[in-house]
Amino acid sequence: MSRTGEKNGNGQPELQPTVRFPEFGEDGAWHTETIGEISEPIKEKVGEYKITPVSITAGVGFVPQADKFGRDISGEQYKNYTYLRRGDFAYNKGNSKSFPQGYVCQLHEFDEVAASSAFICFKLKDGYDPTFLKGLFDRNTHGRQLAAHITSGARSNGLLNLNAGQFYGVQLPFPPKFDEQERIAECLTSIDALIEAETEKLGALKDHKQGLMQQLFPAEGESLPALRFPEFVKHDDWDFCELGPMTDKVGSGVTPKGGDANYKTSGRPFLRSQNVGWGHLILEDVANIDEETHQNMIGTELIKGDVLLNITGASIGRSAIADSRVEGGNVNQHVCIIRVKPEGLNPEFLKQYLISSSGQSQIDQCQAGGNRQGLNFQQIRSFNIPLPPTIYEQTIIASALQSVDTLISEQASRMEALRNHKLGLLQQLFPVLDEVVG
Repeated sequence: MSRTGEKNGNGQPELQPTVRFPEFGEDGAWHTETIGEISEPIKEKVGEYKITPVSITAGVGFVPQADKFGRDISGEQYKNYTYLRRGDFAYNKGNSKSFPQGYVCQLHEFDEVAASSAFICFKLKDGYDPTFLKGLFDRNTHGRQLAAHITSGARSNGLLNLNAGQFYGVQLPFPPKFDEQERIAECLTSIDALIEAETEKLGALKDHKQGLMQQLFPAEGESLPALRFPEFVKHDDWDFCELGPMTDKVGSGVTPKGGDANYKTSGRPFLRSQNVGWGHLILEDVANIDEETHQNMIGTELIKGDVLLNITGASIGRSAIADSRVEGGNVNQHVCIIRVKPEGLNPEFLKQYLISSSGQSQIDQCQAGGNRQGLNFQQIRSFNIPLPPTIYEQTIIASALQSVDTLISEQASRMEALRNHKLGLLQQLFPVLDEVVG
């Protein structure tokens, strides 16, 4: 690939990407065309057809509306949905934050779907590569809205609601030859194939761990697991013990008075439910509190090895272990600290059990009607934990599952590196829309 930086006769930068494939380096500057010039609007309604109504989820694509909102549609409302076929595009023009706004998506998950009036739907004319266009949209909508380039569409509350005329008037950059579109599309397709392969590997690792947990913990009504390490085969059966007597602490914290205004860019880590994942901490957006605020909630100071369990909201049941990165920090009221007596219960073993299907089943049973609204401390203390006869067997099981977690984490990192590589290519292979839209 070669880098470009040419200027036109007026001394202004020509419309070109940062990086260009060598075979197209002498083809000259890119040009612009509007979305209306390269596409045809889709206006066909579903009418009496019985096809899946969809919404859009960022980073995923089209998803059945019932999956996202817990409900389907029917009747007259459904008849007015737009009929989309595989390969068609949709742009969210609405002002709902949940779609999300400004996201352009190409249908590839289904052969046909029904799209609501929240979307502007279109298909490409001949001579335009759909993968190229998807890359162009991804480059310019990653983390921000395509609509933000047209200030006339802005509202005072920060939401945007472009009409079709404004959308189809957006100018997009194109190379002089269709061959260059295809070459860029081939490059992006190869990276997508790698990402898909790595995603499948990650899924296989997660499935493997789920299978292991089902075998390493006794099934309901059983006193032995389906799989036991050879050195423990002749040991006694497992027993079920109430969690409370095996702990030194079961409790949560509070949100500091004043809420977000108390959060600092540095200081003591303050963990909220979003910081507790399925078996691991998520610290990218961790809040911090100052020393005075920490002293006012000293009773929830974390020590290394504390088991953290989300006890309210949509993330109830997620569990992780406090490590050196958060030691000395605090938690809010949505996160429970379970501090075990190490001579009887391995904290990693407890965490792995809590996130297993058996552990999650106990959590579900504590919820009225199974809606997972909240756990209290008494319910947590009453959990029945299956325990092998020795702490050593707990440790071996915990270590085995933790080793799979490490593989999963490494695989997730490889996927993230590939995604970042693709994002970097998108930024270099396409001119910025800011340079195109006036």
